[in-house]
Amino acid sequence: MSDETRLRDAMARFGAILYQRGLAHGTAGNLSVRLEDGSILVTPTNSCLGFLDPARISKLARDGTLLAGDPASKEAFFHLAMFEERPSARAVVHLHCTHAVALSCLCHENTANVLPPLTAYHVMRVSRLPLVPYHRPGDRALAAAVRQVARDHASMLLANHGPIVSGRSLEEAVYNSEELEETSKLFFLIGDRPARPLTCEAVEELERVFPS
Repeated sequence: MSDETRLRDAMARFGAILYQRGLAHGTAGNLSVRLEDGSILVTPTNSCLGFLDPARISKLARDGTLLAGDPASKEAFFHLAMFEERPSARAVVHLHCTHAVALSCLCHENTANVLPPLTAYHVMRVSRLPLVPYHRPGDRALAAAVRQVARDHASMLLANHGPIVSGRSLEEAVYNSEELEETSKLFFLIGDRPARPLTCEAVEELERVFPS
């Protein structure tokens, strides 16, 4: 089995997992992986993550040209932007998961990091979570905004839209996305009650021991 075939199968498998866990719905959200030659596999436009056909997953050149499969997601351009800015990234997950999207709709005083470090695992898997200003779906200007943030962050939150999370493998990107959603859920469960986020010293230690 070729590496591309293996990754196509993995995208379908993880897409189904995300759908079954309620982290993807309808035709919302998309996945991508980078191949050794720099081309990417990305979920097709109007596809449901729960029912992906590996053979129909889109394959794009670095410039976005369709090489194989169905037409790509209209959001493939920001996947390409993430890969361009993060050489270590091999996969990108974009979801419309409920609690992270709710977080993206709030007003935030500090848009450089919109989710407090409630757990060590959030810091280890997500770290700081910046908010990218709102752009309408499909707006190519979003690519530049994502590219600018991706230079320093493996994960980000699109205002009134949802998270983009990269990883050194598809498995890592999916697990990081799940951690982000669970921490967002904790944020809303805690609400206005007094909370005790990790200290700056604890966060710095985690970032030193577990660099992203």
